[in-house]
Amino acid sequence: MGKTYTGYRLQAPPDGSLGTQVMVHEEGHEPRPIDLRLDLRGHSPTGAEWGYAGSGPAQLALALCADVLGDDDRAQDVYQKLKFKLVGRLPKDGWSLTEDQLRQAIADIEQERDHGR
Repeated sequence: MGKTYTGYRLQAPPDGSLGTQVMVHEEGHEPRPIDLRLDLRGHSPTGAEWGYAGSGPAQLALALCADVLGDDDRAQDVYQKLKFKLVGRLPKDGWSLTEDQLRQAIADIEQERDHGR
């Protein structure tokens, strides 16, 4: 069984801001927060976001690609397209994606790119 990724909104702290949390679930392992991979590209030092096409969703798309693929160069080649194709369309309140769903979306992006669409 592969990984499952879940994103959800944290309760509003006293200052009224909303935070997000993205967790990686893998059978036989404790759930862990996703590594946002700010070392590769720091779009959003404030964290992951989704449901629109901004810097937070770009950071999340990069993190998801890097985690799923285990290949930083390949992740950097496709993450912006993943942001528009998938991350920017996720429900604002919360979501769950399987590793297989992400691999398929990435494969589709790579196929479109390789066929010059």
